[in-house]
Amino acid sequence: MTTRSKVLYASEPGLGTAEFRRVLVESGLGANRPVDDDTRLKAMLSAANLVLTARLDTEDNPLVGVARGVTDFSWVCYVSELAVCKAAQGLGIGKGLLDEARRQLGPSVAISLISMPDAVGFYERIGMERVSDAFWFGRKR
Repeated sequence: MTTRSKVLYASEPGLGTAEFRRVLVESGLGANRPVDDDTRLKAMLSAANLVLTARLDTEDNPLVGVARGVTDFSWVCYVSELAVCKAAQGLGIGKGLLDEARRQLGPSVAISLISMPDAVGFYERIGMERVSDAFWFGRKR
């Protein structure tokens, strides 16, 4: 992947499961997501009211990143996935997706997420504040 490719950020509420699955797998998040359950992936996408994409500005516009969130567009947005294909990591695409989320949501909406352990340093480097008082009920399947 070349750093000369321009990245196009957009809202894509109709993103298909095949592209979503591919980015999850190629980012490494596929190990922690139901990538073999098309029905569940469709539900994840259709229930999200913020689906942002990063595509390379080349002839076929390949998808290289996705941010999927749930928000009230007034107070808070929970980003449930921030996935960037490993071949495109280090090009600023994850930060670009979060910057696009902040642009679309505006300054009065906070953004929260739960980091995978190996991504903590990324979130700290881009200026996100670590919050210690988070709680979790795990899923059964």
